[in-house]
Amino acid sequence: MPVTSQLTLPAIPLIANPALQQQLQQKVSNKTKPPGSLGTLESLAIRLGLIQQSLTPAIHHPQVAVFAADHGLTDEGVSAFPAAVTPQMVHNFLQGGAAINVFARQHNLALQVVDAGVNADFTPHARLIDKKVRKGTRNALHTPAMTRDECIQALQAGMELVQTLPGNLLLTGEMGIGNTSSASLLLARLGKLPVAKCTGRGTGLNNNGLHHKTRVLQAVLSRHASAQTPLDVLTALGGLEIAMMAGALIQGAAERRILLMDGFIAGVALLVANRLAPGTCDYAVFGHGSAEPGHRYVLQLLNATPLLELNLRLGEGSGAALAYPLLQSACAFINEMASFEDAGISGASS
Repeated sequence: MPVTSQLTLPAIPLIANPALQQQLQQKVSNKTKPPGSLGTLESLAIRLGLIQQSLTPAIHHPQVAVFAADHGLTDEGVSAFPAAVTPQMVHNFLQGGAAINVFARQHNLALQVVDAGVNADFTPHARLIDKKVRKGTRNALHTPAMTRDECIQALQAGMELVQTLPGNLLLTGEMGIGNTSSASLLLARLGKLPVAKCTGRGTGLNNNGLHHKTRVLQAVLSRHASAQTPLDVLTALGGLEIAMMAGALIQGAAERRILLMDGFIAGVALLVANRLAPGTCDYAVFGHGSAEPGHRYVLQLLNATPLLELNLRLGEGSGAALAYPLLQSACAFINEMASFEDAGISGASS
């Protein structure tokens, strides 16, 4: 891919449409049920209709893209697992053995694994998309994680990937030892939050490990105090998989795709994407609330409420895949459930 210092982002269409929203609300309210009795499923159906600008929202050819990359900051001992686990897990994805593989098969979701920057070479595989920018980011404690050109290349690669995918729903996941550290750094800087509030145990750090991780991340933020704009922050602190996921989310919104969000790291990618291309988050449906403490702040910053609370902290897109049937149900009831008039049933008295 040619390297460029210029980042060109697509326009994000507005989903606000008061007339359509009123029609969708009326359609939902006229179904054979007490008003509001389907709860969150009703507002979900309306949101899907607004995303698609349609009274009959529908999902076709849903796509899962799992972005994988390594992080130089793991040299500082911020993860309970070694960096070698990243390529090992990529092999597991390709062999069909990870949680996201299981859930994708269960729900008939097409799955691709994207090498955004894994510190390993892979043999070609039908499910593997090679978008490698470099073999892992640099150690952000000492230098920016990426150059500006590398960051832009990752964003552009994510946008280009989505342009090749069919369907109207995009589910993004990630894999990368050390990526909760990168996500915590991005959240702290973009959200103007203390890094301790944004930092969790990741893959299972004990108390001493968590304290060490927090100290390292605070030092990284101090090292890059001048990085303040979204692109500069992503360049200095981000992961290649987070940057590429952000590009994918921006392109998905530009194409009016439903963005079915996973947990903490995917949420931070959306936060970055929305800062770069405002309006991207309007296309997002939040699958679950992660057990990672930073995710609650991501949800607050994006004014979002997750569909599920299952105490998950796996990543990979697993929580979003578990929420996918709820989107199917929202489309099914708004399109197939009888109205009071259809069924010849008296509505509620005024």
